[in-house]
Amino acid sequence: MQFSDEELVEKVLKGEQRAFEVLVNRWQRQIYGLALRILGREDDAYDVCQETFLLAYRNLSKFRGEAKFSSWLYRIAINCCHTVMRTRGNNLSLECQREEVGYEPSVESDFLDEAMQKAQLSKIVRRALMGLPAEMREVIVMKEYQQMKFHEIAEVLGIPVSTVKTRLYTGLEQLRQRLSHIKGAL
Repeated sequence: MQFSDEELVEKVLKGEQRAFEVLVNRWQRQIYGLALRILGREDDAYDVCQETFLLAYRNLSKFRGEAKFSSWLYRIAINCCHTVMRTRGNNLSLECQREEVGYEPSVESDFLDEAMQKAQLSKIVRRALMGLPAEMREVIVMKEYQQMKFHEIAEVLGIPVSTVKTRLYTGLEQLRQRLSHIKGAL
């Protein structure tokens, strides 16, 4: 039987520790992906993922159920990402802004070359994304990679939906400009 996140939270609060394992298994991939795309480093993303679930577990009794569990968990993850960016000084974003983003398509089109080109293109997009301001990057990651709705993003970030939309569209436009020289490859 598949339990909802909220039912699993109730089970954990009643002492069923395995229910929290189910929540971790259900959400760790998304939380890790969010952190990786916001922070750009696997080690940082791994640390944020661990810290997110540790904080969620410690504060589970504070979950009031006014928002979805996933929104509450994403909020914790975003806060952890902010902590990492503050301690790091967001240096990676500045490094990415200084780097030249280049793409050189191969003339050969066999399967291996195509896979390599896609991997290279993906790396370039990630680098360009990391060059955006954190508040735009967060919204783009939540909307485009995490498939969240505008109201969910607004709830997680504690900002109006109109601000979410502005950050998304401004961020996507900046991303388009940063990637405009590889338009034919996209």
